Amino acid sequence: MPEVLLTVIITTHNLLEKNQVDDFNLLLSLLDLQTLNEMETIVIDNQSNDGTVELLKEYKNKGYFTFYSEKDTSKFEGFNKGVLRAKGKYVMFLSCDDFVHDITALKTGVELMEAEEADFLMSTAYCRHPDGFVFEFPPAPYNIFEVLPCVRQGMMFKKSAIAKANYFDEKFKIMADYDLIIRLTMARCKPVIFEKNIVTCKFGEKTYALTEKTNEEIARVFFKNYRNLYKMTDDVLEEMINYSRFPKPLLEKLAEFYPPQDKQYFMDYAERIELIRTEAVKASEAEREAMQAEAQPEETPPPDNNFGFGNDSGFHF
Repeated sequence: MPEVLLTVIITTHNLLEKNQVDDFNLLLSLLDLQTLNEMETIVIDNQSNDGTVELLKEYKNKGYFTFYSEKDTSKFEGFNKGVLRAKGKYVMFLSCDDFVHDITALKTGVELMEAEEADFLMSTAYCRHPDGFVFEFPPAPYNIFEVLPCVRQGMMFKKSAIAKANYFDEKFKIMADYDLIIRLTMARCKPVIFEKNIVTCKFGEKTYALTEKTNEEIARVFFKNYRNLYKMTDDVLEEMINYSRFPKPLLEKLAEFYPPQDKQYFMDYAERIELIRTEAVKASEAEREAMQAEAQPEETPPPDNNFGFGNDSGFHF
């Protein structure tokens, strides 16, 4: 058998109940058209009970993928199970309603990782916002330590690098992928930017629906990864979460995880972003104050009983 270069890992749960069968069919159809022959697909099902398992069996019998159906605590536990079962040198993680719209992308992406001896790849993705619009999410490698630099669906990972970083941290139910990217970078794993837009995915449904939970997880991600570099007090974490204000001493230590030629660029980039954020906050506050001022009712002057004559005119009524 030829060597498997890429394993695509997909998580599912109750596709019929959630009306996701058409999305799943599109995902599989486009994967089947990929020009990369040395690939496999593994589906990790979270013990569906609505007929999804029977549907998956039909696809398995047609040779589309192998699948496993058992109880998972989250999609990230499912992804970890997929990595442990993967035969590929590289892995990619998709949800059942994502799709790879460029049929040459996986082959080209693997070739790029091979040529660059990269540990993970970041590419641009089309993201479908919960409000219905689509936007483009390009990778931002110098943002890794401050905000999510790339959507997980637009990434490929060397399987051995994920094992080196000790897999997804299953304590995180929403932001485990961001935590993994940070840990890979701090382990000095090598990234590569793929100059193509390859995947379309739904973006941040849980992030938008569970804002408080998401922010709480990001704070835990920062505390876990940065606590040995800087004192992560509640006040510091609040500034980092709410305003993306990172202490300069922490940024200087994080810069050490970039190649020497990129350290100053990282610091300059962080300074520019901080300036942009500060100006944006000022503009937002000024706009809010202006709107509040406009909403204030005008003071009504006391009735003028002088009918246009001055108080000293002698004509009083």
